[in-house]
Amino acid sequence: MKILIDAGHGFDTPGKQSPDGLLKEYAWARDIAKRLEAKLKQLGFDAQRITPEENDVKIATRVSRINAICNSVGANNVLLISIHNNAAGHGTWGTGKGFSVFVSKNASANSKKCAAMFTDEAIAHKVMGNRSIPVGKYWTWSWTKSDIGILKNSACPAVLTENMFMDNKEDCSFLLSEAGKQTIVDLHVAAIQKYVKSL
Repeated sequence: MKILIDAGHGFDTPGKQSPDGLLKEYAWARDIAKRLEAKLKQLGFDAQRITPEENDVKIATRVSRINAICNSVGANNVLLISIHNNAAGHGTWGTGKGFSVFVSKNASANSKKCAAMFTDEAIAHKVMGNRSIPVGKYWTWSWTKSDIGILKNSACPAVLTENMFMDNKEDCSFLLSEAGKQTIVDLHVAAIQKYVKSL
């Protein structure tokens, strides 16, 4: 099983930061992606970051990289994790907090199964916050006709993790702390291990 790790956005993506500017999503996501890749490799997984660049890589380019690997090793032998931070989107501190995980509207059964495992691990790691937990334990962009391109167009099972709210003061402090970063990495590792064992 090849684990592909995508780090959301880039330094040139406007607005993707905490209101005080201390947490920049592109940098945080890349830090977590590097840590996750290293830990998975330590555990014997074939893990690879698909967005090592600091700049924002177009979704079409990301998907092309993913699907080239799927074509090489077989889509069922690949899992994609895209790492992000959530935000209420108002540019000020808000009350939304906690972890959530998304799949595309056309998600495979394995994508949904993996996403539910991420939610279970988020509950176990006590980072769920004040958002409701959907029946299936995953979210989609149900409120819009659009979909999440990297999930929709990748050939393999794929999930996108929204790792707490960078515009919530408590979440932001946690995400910037070493303990917080380790918790997020541990959550991802545990969910990935559980998913691979389920196949």
